[in-house]
Amino acid sequence: MSYPRRNAKSSVGAIAGVVLMFSNSGIAQLQTAPAQGEQPNRIAIEYVAPKNADLQDLYEILRIRHALERIQKILSPLRLPEGLAVKMTECGKVNAWYRREDGKPTVTICYELLKHVLDSLPQEITAEITPDDAKIGQILWLTLHEVGHATFDIFDMPVFGNEEVAADNFATYVMLQFAEARHLIVGAAWAWNAYMKDYKKNPMVQVRLAGFAANHGLPQERFYNLLCIAFGSNPVRFEDFVQRGYLPPTRSSNCEHEYKMLANAFQKEISPHIDYDLAKEIVEANWLPGPVLRAEPRK
Repeated sequence: MSYPRRNAKSSVGAIAGVVLMFSNSGIAQLQTAPAQGEQPNRIAIEYVAPKNADLQDLYEILRIRHALERIQKILSPLRLPEGLAVKMTECGKVNAWYRREDGKPTVTICYELLKHVLDSLPQEITAEITPDDAKIGQILWLTLHEVGHATFDIFDMPVFGNEEVAADNFATYVMLQFAEARHLIVGAAWAWNAYMKDYKKNPMVQVRLAGFAANHGLPQERFYNLLCIAFGSNPVRFEDFVQRGYLPPTRSSNCEHEYKMLANAFQKEISPHIDYDLAKEIVEANWLPGPVLRAEPRK
């Protein structure tokens, strides 16, 4: 996954955990016996110590707050035929990706990306968004995006169209199953906020032709896709997306259909690989962040 770069203000925040909730009754009814060899709790995690001193504080904070352990818990209901590794490491660039390393499915989240997210948060709480919303929403969404790629690969799932768009939709759909979906979706959309502001100031902003050739959608496209899927899932909960002009009527009129198509694909292809009994055990856990935790200053 390529991630947008924006001007950043220096700060180090805490990564709070979240607990995945597959509570949609329609999905739960599709619970089936696990395929041979599929098991839950097959997520391995690793914090790789960075060499860059500028990333050391973030590395320590992530370990103190058990960020990967929380992701491991989130993903534990997935019944997998093989193990999936999720690691945080120094990459030398702002990025995250999925690939097989020595044959093992591996999601890599770069410390540079996490620092970029933390350095780009809104500086104050407003009625629309809080720094915690933006922090958790973005980090969860980008992690689930890569897990989407992993899921498609591990289960050899057919994907019609662009896999990056499919991974975006996977992340958005899963986030919509949380009780706190409203906050998470708005937080995830913050990633594209700077680009939308540029276009509001100058609707005629030009895009280099090469931008349309990228396998990832343009930031503005990802913004509208995210909001459309959310609005389509619950037009009442997300009605202000249209009322406040974030989602134009020319798109919103088809969003319920888009969501239903996505939900149908998820239920058929992915729901049979979820352990809902295990998911119910973690559904009530409190994922909201506590006081900001910072690493002790080095002497």
